[in-house]
Amino acid sequence: MLIAAAVCPHPPVLFPEIAQGAAPDLDGLRAACDRAVARLGDARAERLVVVGRGPAERRFGPDAGGDLADFGLALGVGPAPAVLDVAATTGRWLAERVGLTPDGYLEVPADTAPERAAVLGAEIAGSAERVALLVTGDGSARRTEHSPGRVDDRAVPHDDAVAEALAAADHARLAALDPVLAGDLMVAGRAAWQVLAGAAAGSSLTGELLAYEAPYGVGYFVAAWT
Repeated sequence: MLIAAAVCPHPPVLFPEIAQGAAPDLDGLRAACDRAVARLGDARAERLVVVGRGPAERRFGPDAGGDLADFGLALGVGPAPAVLDVAATTGRWLAERVGLTPDGYLEVPADTAPERAAVLGAEIAGSAERVALLVTGDGSARRTEHSPGRVDDRAVPHDDAVAEALAAADHARLAALDPVLAGDLMVAGRAAWQVLAGAAAGSSLTGELLAYEAPYGVGYFVAAWT
C-alpha cells in the first residue's frame, strides 16, 4: 500500500555541478526537494521506489546508478556502469542527499498510456505493506518566451491544474491528464505522475505543495503526500 510520496523535478541544473554560477537560483527548489524526500524516511516504508521518465519501460534494482555524461559532466550517481536515465538518476541523488537508498527504479516512456501507468502504479503499491514513491517529472516547457519550446497559452493553465492536484493529493485528477495535450506542451512528468495516481488509487493521502516555480520557463513542482 502506498503510504507516502514525494514529487520533485529533474532538470540537470538541479545539480549544483551543472548549474555552477547559477546554482543559488535553485537553492530554494533544492531545499523543498530535501524536505519532501526526507518525509519519505519519516514514513518508515518497507520499499522506496523511484519513478521517472526514460527511453522505455524499464525496471532496475537498488544497485542501479546513473551519470550526467550527456550533460558534459563526469558525475556519477550510484554504482557504475550508469544505466538510469536523468529522471531516475536525479531521484537517486535526491534520496541520497537525505540519507535514503531506493529499493528500485521504474522508468516509463513519454508515450505511456494512462491505463498502463495506472497498472504499473497499482503493482508497485501492492508490492509491500508500506510503500513510498519518489516521483520525478517536470511540467510544461512552453510557458514563456524563455522556455525551451514555443509559447503555448495552454501551458500555464495546465501546470496550474497539476499544482492543484499535487497540493490536494488528487490522484483522480492526475489520472485524468490528457497525454496528447501533455505531449503538445512538452510536459516531461505526465507519465510518472500517472504512475503515482495509480499507486494512490483507493488510498487516503493528504498533500502539500512545497514549491511551484518556473525560473527557466519550465514548470517545476515539489510536493509531499503522506
